[in-house]
Amino acid sequence: MIHADPWDDLRAYTAARLALGRAGASLPTTELLRFGFAHAQARDAVHLPLEARALADALAADGLPTLQVHSAAPDRAAYLLRPDLGRRLDDASVQRLRDAAGPDPVAGCDLLLVAGDGLSSLAVARHAQPLIAAIRASRPADWTLGPVVIAQQARVALADEVGALLGARLVAMLIGERPGLSSPDSLGLYLTWKPAVGCHDAQRNCISNIRADGLRPEAAAARFWWLAQEARRLQLTGVGLKDRSEGELLTAAAPPPSALPGQA
Repeated sequence: MIHADPWDDLRAYTAARLALGRAGASLPTTELLRFGFAHAQARDAVHLPLEARALADALAADGLPTLQVHSAAPDRAAYLLRPDLGRRLDDASVQRLRDAAGPDPVAGCDLLLVAGDGLSSLAVARHAQPLIAAIRASRPADWTLGPVVIAQQARVALADEVGALLGARLVAMLIGERPGLSSPDSLGLYLTWKPAVGCHDAQRNCISNIRADGLRPEAAAARFWWLAQEARRLQLTGVGLKDRSEGELLTAAAPPPSALPGQA
C-alpha cells in the first residue's frame, strides 16, 4: 500500500523531488523508475555528441555565418578527465581563427557569440538557435556582431581564446550546463569583457537555466543586453558588474501612471 504524503499538492509548483510518498519503508516503484530515467537522461546529456554541422546549417538558414572549432581535448573521455584541455583550442582551430580574423584582429566586433557543447550538448541543440535569434532580434543598432563560433569539447574559458583571436570586445559563451535530475538541457550564458587567455571566473557574468521550463530565450536576451550595455559602459564584467536588470526591465515595461486602472 502506498502512503500519500500530505505535502503532495506542492508537486504542482516544482520539479524538485518532494512528497514522493512511500511503500513500506521504501520509495514507490513509480518514483524509483522516474529517478532512474532522470539519471539516464543526465548521463546521456553529458555523453551525447554535439551535432555541430546541424547547428551550423540551422544558423545559416537564419542568415548567420559560422566558424567551427575544437578544443585541445581530442575526445569526450579526455574532456571529462582534463578540464584544462577544454579551455584551450587545438592548433588547427587557432589557425582557422587567425585566417578568419585577417591581418588586423584588433578591428574586430563588439560582440562575439560562441556556442559550446559543455556538459550538455542537448541544451545547445535545443536552445542555442532560439537564444541567438532572440539576441539578434533585440540587438541595439550600434552593436556589431561577429560570426557565431561553434565549439566542440568546450569549457567556458575556451571563449576567451576565441574572442581574443577574433578581436571581440565582448564574448558570450552559450554552453550546456551540468545536467541535474530535473534539467538535462539547461543552457548557460557567460559574458566576458575584453576576453584573453587567463581570464578567471570572477571576471564573468552568468545567466543560467535557459530552457523551456526555466528562463525563456526572450527573457534571457533582455537580461543579456542589459548586462552587455552596462559592460560596455563600465568597461568590465564580473564582480564589478551587478545584475540589476530585473528591476530596471520591470520599470521600463510598466505602463505610465495615466494607463493604470482608476487613473484619469
